[in-house]
Amino acid sequence: MKFTPQHKMDAALMAGASLNTPNNHSIQEQHHRLKDDAIVSAYMSQNYISVSVADSVEHVKAQLVNDLKDELIPTYLYVVDKDNYLNGILPVKSLLLADNGLFVSDIMRQTFFSVSPEQSRHDVYQLISQSGLDSVPVMHFGKLVGVLRPQDIADLIEDENTLDAQMQGATSPLEQPYLETSPVTLWRKRVVWLLMLFIAEAYTSTVLHAFEDRLEAAISLAFFIPLLIGTGGNSGTQITSTLVRAMALGEVSLRNVWSVLRKEITTSIMVALTMGIAGFIRAWTLGVGMEVMIVVGLTLISITVWSAIVSSIIPMVLKRIGVDPAVVSAPFIATFIDGTGLIIYFEIASHTMSVFA
Repeated sequence: MKFTPQHKMDAALMAGASLNTPNNHSIQEQHHRLKDDAIVSAYMSQNYISVSVADSVEHVKAQLVNDLKDELIPTYLYVVDKDNYLNGILPVKSLLLADNGLFVSDIMRQTFFSVSPEQSRHDVYQLISQSGLDSVPVMHFGKLVGVLRPQDIADLIEDENTLDAQMQGATSPLEQPYLETSPVTLWRKRVVWLLMLFIAEAYTSTVLHAFEDRLEAAISLAFFIPLLIGTGGNSGTQITSTLVRAMALGEVSLRNVWSVLRKEITTSIMVALTMGIAGFIRAWTLGVGMEVMIVVGLTLISITVWSAIVSSIIPMVLKRIGVDPAVVSAPFIATFIDGTGLIIYFEIASHTMSVFA
């Protein structure tokens, strides 16, 4: 359903519907768990108040008073027919202000946002992030089967953020709390990703071996390798973290790639010039030759801009082909930039040294 201001207002008003009041439809609330099946049904609650579409306003007012057992007053009631199909939502404020002679069908709102119990946690997380919803009815083929209350949504968001954080660290997500997870499980979750990164990182030594002669000719070049590849990786991590979060919130996608590139390249040029000057000064303080100072400065500029390009494109492409960009964000992009950064470094060194020869 397309979001409209009315949808957002309706959904926001539903926040108060998350009360502990029992009624004919209230059952034991589902136990919150870290979900292997990360879908809406694992989070929703059946704790809600429903009224019949054929009821009068006077009858519903009396029912509301009878159903309330504590100080929590719902902001929304759910209007269903005899088969429990959701016909609309009824703000309690509208109910209390309505004339007793009216019927529920006269004052209920028929435009509202809903989700299905089979929808993935990630999809609902994105929709909630875009719309600001904090309470949502759950429908199955038109029937009301539950409600995502503010606490349920908070649990959903927490689990999704936990998953993203773990994946960004190149580790598989944990199904149990950390203190309840065994060392063997932690080993299994981490070692696969570390082996993959190890294999990917192996080409860095291949690059160093290929440029061994140039390193021997100017041994001072080796002093700056950690500085250069570290700067490229750090720059890429900054961009990727920001971009992955923006994609999770639905703010950017592959169709925005050119806008993202323009923004990040412009920013990276300013960052690169700053880092290039800093690198030049650092090389000068170490007392190396002018040619090495120039190489370090130019390489820092080049690697920073290259890192921005790679970090801007790869996450969005992966998202488009169905791969979670959080999985390959910081560690994998940093590994890729390590190797390519060395190639950039030695190529710049080769050309610069030939000029000074």
